[in-house]
Amino acid sequence: MTMKVRIVFMVLLLVGAFYFTFFYTGEKQAADGSSLEMLNETPAEVASAHTVTVILERVYLDGEVSEEIVQETIWSMEDFWAAYDDWQLMDMTEEQIVFQKKMDDISPLLKTNGYFGISDKGVLSIFNGRPGQAEIIQSFFQIDVGKLESKRHDDLVKGIPIKSKQEYEEVLEQYKPYSVPK
Repeated sequence: MTMKVRIVFMVLLLVGAFYFTFFYTGEKQAADGSSLEMLNETPAEVASAHTVTVILERVYLDGEVSEEIVQETIWSMEDFWAAYDDWQLMDMTEEQIVFQKKMDDISPLLKTNGYFGISDKGVLSIFNGRPGQAEIIQSFFQIDVGKLESKRHDDLVKGIPIKSKQEYEEVLEQYKPYSVPK
């Protein structure tokens, strides 16, 4: 008799293993047999939501870095990572996550108040405002002022406004031939 009980028990185990291997989907079902799609709204998962500070750093072509700080409540890590798929993770702690994105454009600051000009030392620079009294945001290369045509020199002294990425790149290309070799 004990041998028969063992055989029946082993057959039941094999049937169960076969069922879980080939037929079981792990999907919860309602009493009427329909699938429950709102699994993320169970009380256990709502209690596990986690709020973090997300810092979004945008690095522009002109070197300017802008920072946006957002409070995010993470309900699903998969959804959270999908939302920041095109950002690069820089740092992560339990309370804070820092993402960075390289922007293929010049910064909003440059578009509103940026001017190409020449510094007192003859370096092609970008100023926050018209050259002269304004602070230098970024410096590029030394210019041979002797080779420079007077109109181009006057343009740099007055300041050349930068309104787009295209203008930014054009001015750099225009003045590159006048750079002093190192």
